[in-house]
Parts: sequence; C-alpha cells; structure tokens
Amino acid sequence: MPKSSEISGFYKLTVVERVKAVRDFAGLSEEEQALLEKPGALAFDVANRMVENVIGVMPVPMGVAMNFLVNGKEVIVPMAIEEPSVIAAASNAAKMTRAKGGFQATTTDPIMIGQIQVVGIQDVNRARFEILARKDGLLKHANAQDPVLISLGGGARDLEVRIIDTFQGKMVIVELLVDCRDAMGANAVNTMTEAVAPLVEGISGGHVYLRIISNLAVKRLARAKATFPKEELGGEGVVDGIVNAYAFAAADPFRCATHNKGIMNGVTAVVLATGNDTRAIEAGAHSYASRSGHYTSLTTWEKDANGDLVGTLEMPMAVGIVGGATASNPIAKLAVKILAIKTARELAEVIVSVGLAQNLAALRALAAEGIQRGHMSLHARNVAISVGAKGDLIDKISAQMVAEKKVRVDRAKELLAEFSKA
Repeated sequence: MPKSSEISGFYKLTVVERVKAVRDFAGLSEEEQALLEKPGALAFDVANRMVENVIGVMPVPMGVAMNFLVNGKEVIVPMAIEEPSVIAAASNAAKMTRAKGGFQATTTDPIMIGQIQVVGIQDVNRARFEILARKDGLLKHANAQDPVLISLGGGARDLEVRIIDTFQGKMVIVELLVDCRDAMGANAVNTMTEAVAPLVEGISGGHVYLRIISNLAVKRLARAKATFPKEELGGEGVVDGIVNAYAFAAADPFRCATHNKGIMNGVTAVVLATGNDTRAIEAGAHSYASRSGHYTSLTTWEKDANGDLVGTLEMPMAVGIVGGATASNPIAKLAVKILAIKTARELAEVIVSVGLAQNLAALRALAAEGIQRGHMSLHARNVAISVGAKGDLIDKISAQMVAEKKVRVDRAKELLAEFSKA
C-alpha cells in the first residue's frame, strides 16, 4: 500500500504518536527515532505550544564570542550557528578594535511600521487628506488595543499615508508608526492595524485588504562604528585591500550578496541565540541594502589619516527581549542573561557590533590570506564527524585533510578506515 503524507488528525496526536507516525512513513531506525525523542533544554510540552506538528527539537551549536567592548561595556556574546569559523572570527575582530575603544553603537527609537492597504478609491488624494485629518482619532483607537504597551511608554506615535502606483492601479497605504519598547512588536502592530482598518475604510470609501507589519524597519535602525589599527590587521597594505574589497561589494551585487551574507553570519547567529525572528531581520537587512534601487553594502570601510581602518554598519534591527520565543525558550532567556542587557536597544547595539566585526573578519581573510585557510580547518572537523569519526580521530582526520588540501567526504572515509586499523 503506498504511503501518504495525508494523515488525518496529525496535529491532534501527542508528540510520541507523531514520532511513531513519521518513523513508519520514513522508515526510521530505532536510533534515529531516539534522536527525535530527546527534547534537550527545550521540553516537548513547550515546543509543542510554540509551533505545529512537533516531532522533535533541532539542536544548533551555541558558542560565545569573546573580547567584545560595546559602548565601553564588556560583553560576552552568545551565537547559535552551524557554520565553522564564524564565532572565532568575530572574537578575533573584536579583539583587534579594543585598543581603539571597541565598538560605538547607537539605535533609534523602537518604531515599527504597520501597513494598511486600501484599494478601489477613485480620488486617492482626497482620501489621503481625509485620513490624515482624522489621524488623532485613528491613533487613539490604535492605542486602545494595547494598554500594557501604553503603560510602558510605547504605543502608536504617528500615522502616515502614501499613494503608490501598481499594475492594479493606485493604492492608498496607511502606515501606523508604533513604538514597541522592548518587544519586537509584530503582535502589537498587527493588532492595531486590524483594529484601525475598518475606520480607514469608512473614511476613505475604499476596501482594505492587507493589514500587517513591515519588516523593512527603516524607523528602527542600529548603527555601529569601530576603528581597527593597521598593525593589528597586518599593515597598511591589508587596509587598502579591505577598502578595495568593500568598493567591489558596493558596486557589484554578485559580490555584495556574499559580502552582506558575511555580515549576517554574525547578526543572525545572535538573533537566533536570543530567540528573535531571523527571517524578519534577514528580510529587513537585504531590503534596506536595496533601498536606493541598487543592492549595495550594509557596511562602509575607509582609511583614516593615520592609515587605520574605520568601519560602520547601519541596518534595521527589530529585535526584542520580551514576548515570543525570547520569553518561552529557556536557552534564549539564558542567552539574554549572558549578554547582561536590560533593553531591546542594548541587544540591537550588540548585534550590529557583531555584524561589523564579522564583516571585518571576512574582508581581512579575503584581502590578506584567502577565505579558505581558517574556514576549511574548522570545516574539516564537521566533515570528519559526518563520516563517523569520534574523539581524537576527529582532530587527526581533519588535520590530515587540511594538510593535503583535500577536505572531502570521500577522503575522510579513507582516513577513518586507515586510522581505525592503526
């Protein structure tokens, strides 16, 4: 009888029952089933309430980046990531800038944008003016939806109206600007846009379709700046190489995609470790990099009068320390405690500093020694583990592959067989 992924009432099953159903469908071994049945720090009863159809918990290594000095404060930064060399690179870059005061970071107010799409309006300019004329009442209605946020000093601060041209005709876009305080804010913003939408329809005479937060958080920016001494980088020639690498990325989207990915290696790792929305941050970052109509670098790099390297990073940073997985995942709560931060703005300032450090580390490797040297030695360990190496054999096999410059699964299997016989 053919197998079917259509299992009636799957979501009603217990986690144990779901695991058994998936085991039967996929032909899992007892060992493979046992891996799913190990919940780890995130207990099944919690995971089962966070997402649907839970069958297990996916572990990701979490390390800590050292040496960070952000706004004069010593910080140890938890980072959750599977890619080798990222944490070591961030730690090394952070150490280089300490002599120059570390990272100076700032944030704007935690303002998120909620959009209400209005269509079917003949006189869009009239509608825009009438909506703006009723702004105070609309803001009052929005704020009535979340008295807790208001009590904490947040809430809907302003309302803007834009007219856009689309292939479906002109649309009126009403945007609520909401101060979300220490939350990321999606739930609060979406609730407010839902509540205000019927009023907007009545005022405009149009029809509302979408009412939702925007992840292009241009009102909620984080900025970091740091100076890296030329002596720490390897000389003025390396500084010139890094500036030229930045110029390449700023001009060419094919290079820039990898350049910005290097920034996000650091950013996303901290976002994930603290239980924040990695997809929202990624979407906002790449949209922000394209806001001029040309996809370009999120960072800037230049040489100062002393020949040292100065870098800056500016990007949207919609992160929170209350609500969502940050509140329900015990590892995320632990990560926030390790960071010793008290506000979402502090978290954003740390994250953007890590992103700048990560970009510096990648550019220095490219300009000075090639990206493979450090990365592949760490990647070799993952390859050795993937073929079944354990304990000291992991280090022996990875060292041999790096020495041969053959970091491949087939070579790892050969070496495992050889060393296992010895």
